Amino acid sequence: MEESLKRKREDDDEEDEVLAGLGAACPPANNNSDGGVVFVLLKASLEVGKVGKIYQLLNCDDHVHFLKKNKQNPAEYRPDIVHQALLAILDSPLNKAGRLSAVYVQTKKNILIKVNPHVRLPRTFKRFCGLMVQLLQKLSIRATNGPDRLLRVIKNPVTKYLPSEARRVGLSHSASKVVQLHDYVEAVRDNVPLVFVVGAMSHGKIDADYLDDFISISQYPLSAACCIGRICNAIERKWKIL
Repeated sequence: MEESLKRKREDDDEEDEVLAGLGAACPPANNNSDGGVVFVLLKASLEVGKVGKIYQLLNCDDHVHFLKKNKQNPAEYRPDIVHQALLAILDSPLNKAGRLSAVYVQTKKNILIKVNPHVRLPRTFKRFCGLMVQLLQKLSIRATNGPDRLLRVIKNPVTKYLPSEARRVGLSHSASKVVQLHDYVEAVRDNVPLVFVVGAMSHGKIDADYLDDFISISQYPLSAACCIGRICNAIERKWKIL
């Protein structure tokens, strides 16, 4: 029994190192006069449930019977959406150039998470789920090779953390204003920070009363990751980030 517990602790420690040993992959933020970029991902499906004897991040693939038993719609449990969206942000040349100021994730249950732009998230969905369970239980994940908190739960509202002079833009296919994103970004002054608010849910639209503008960037519905890719590309073109 003791050997089994010891082996489990060693496995947990190894998994913690894989999940949270996330050294800085990006240079420090640029200190010139240009504004930075902030992403806010809304209505993310990040909910922990006790399935059997284990706490797990609930998702539509692995927990269909559990969710139906608890009278929940499995189609709404899509943490893979926020995983893909975060990878699209953090992997972008925009972030690697040090021009990403911050990323915030707000869950369906109104839990607000701050994501350090220097974090290297797990590439696989299973390990991402494990990391999110740790975060939602411990409220903070630190780097194993330093004091930085790479992921942490913070107090609402998100507006407390947004630059006061920023232009806050919501994106949705249902928006009546359809724009060419490159032209839209070009029209914003370089010293004005940009906040992009994107839905991280399987369906529905974002609902935020702090937006300055509400736009659509395609005649077709786009996934969160695809939408973010377009945003990053437009800003990278503007700032000549290759």
